[in-house]
Amino acid sequence: MSLLPILQYPDERLRTVAKEIDLDNFDKNYFQNLAENMLETMYHSKGVGLAATQINVHQRIIVIDVSENANEPMILINPKILEASAEQCKEAEGCLSVPGIYENVERSSKITFEYYDINKNEIVQKNADGLLAKCVQHEIDHLNGKVFVDYLSQLKQGRIKSKLQKEQRLAEKHNKK
Repeated sequence: MSLLPILQYPDERLRTVAKEIDLDNFDKNYFQNLAENMLETMYHSKGVGLAATQINVHQRIIVIDVSENANEPMILINPKILEASAEQCKEAEGCLSVPGIYENVERSSKITFEYYDINKNEIVQKNADGLLAKCVQHEIDHLNGKVFVDYLSQLKQGRIKSKLQKEQRLAEKHNKK
C-alpha cells in the first residue's frame, strides 16, 4: 500500500465531476488496491473520509471510517443519496483538501443512501445520522465537484483561498531551500 497525494483547495481538479464506475467491466483488483491506498492515506492524514476526486482519480468511489477506533472501513462505489431529511444540523466540518480549516456547514441530519461494495453487492443504508450522514454527504459532494467551503459566504471563501495559497507558496519556497 502507499500514500497518495491529496489535492489542495483551490485546485481546479477538485471541481471535476467523477464518472460512474461501470460495474459490468469492474476490475476488482484495481478498485481494491485503490481503496486500500485511499484508506491508508485517509488514516495517515487523520481523516474520516476520502473521495477519489481528492486524489485526482475521477471515479465514483469513496472510503469512510467513522468508528471510534478507526477499524471499520467502508468502501462505497457509486454512492447515491436516496433520501435526505428536511431536518438540518449545522456543525463544524473539516476536509483533507482544505487543511486546518473548520467551518460550520448545514446538512441534512438523516439520510438514506445506497452504494455498491467491493464485491458489487448493492447496499442500502437507511436512516444514517450523525457523523456517518455528514461524512457521506461531504464525500459525495467531492464526487460532484463541490468542496465544503462552497457552502460558506464569498468573503469566507476568499479568506480561506488566500490563506491556503499563501501557505502553499511558503511550503514551496521552503522546499526549494
